[in-house]
Amino acid sequence: MHNALDMSAAEVRARFRELHAREQLFVMPNPWDIGSARMLASLGFEALATTSAGFAWSIGKADQRVTRDELVAHVAALAAATELPLNVDSERCYPDDPGGVAKTVALLTEAGAAGFSIEDYDPAADRIDPVEVAAERVAVAAQAAHRLDDPLVLTGRCENHIRGVDDLDDTIARLVAYRDAGADCVYAPGLADLAQISAVIEAVGVPVNVLGLASGPSIAELAAAGVRRVSTGGALARAAYGALIAAARELHDDGTSSYASRAPSSDQLESRLGD
Repeated sequence: MHNALDMSAAEVRARFRELHAREQLFVMPNPWDIGSARMLASLGFEALATTSAGFAWSIGKADQRVTRDELVAHVAALAAATELPLNVDSERCYPDDPGGVAKTVALLTEAGAAGFSIEDYDPAADRIDPVEVAAERVAVAAQAAHRLDDPLVLTGRCENHIRGVDDLDDTIARLVAYRDAGADCVYAPGLADLAQISAVIEAVGVPVNVLGLASGPSIAELAAAGVRRVSTGGALARAAYGALIAAARELHDDGTSSYASRAPSSDQLESRLGD
């Protein structure tokens, strides 16, 4: 598997591990298709990540409804689109599909992923898994990711704070368990209080990813607190689709097209595609 600039997948994965090893925050935005990936790459970011929600919307599905085959094809397309390392929002890593978590990791590796995450929310049951169950899946994912000569970066996710469980002690205990099970990085999306984020960083002792939120700290504040990685989740896709809906409403309801005057030109967009 080679990306658009002919760097090998091993070289790209090595670069992603280096980003986590240095003590410096990097921002990892989440494109949802090849065009958005190339445009984000043109802006100087050092890594990209998929978004489960943004990708699902782009193919007309709700979040948590994408199949493993659809995800793997999406990862292959994005990994080949730029020279940047690609982290994969792989939800639960499809434990119920043939081969389970380990097979999912193998497929993501073949597709060119540099890293991936595994989360503890079960959409079928609409609940957070018991920590022992979730940690066991992290351990399986870690074994599959780390047996390679060029291992993938594994992120263990605690979904408490976006699933209505506002319990920082439980979140920290879970992230520590996922670290102990082999996660290289940990992530609790939804944390917006700098003191809570700092408490997580102090407790886990491995790189921490934080979701950039309108209500959360700035990038500079997160960097000062010791956050290693900031991602955007589905926010950029929501912003793009929100602009589409607003423009279409103007066209439909008012019969005007003033939205076009605010849009970038075709040349401006195409200059970002890298072709």
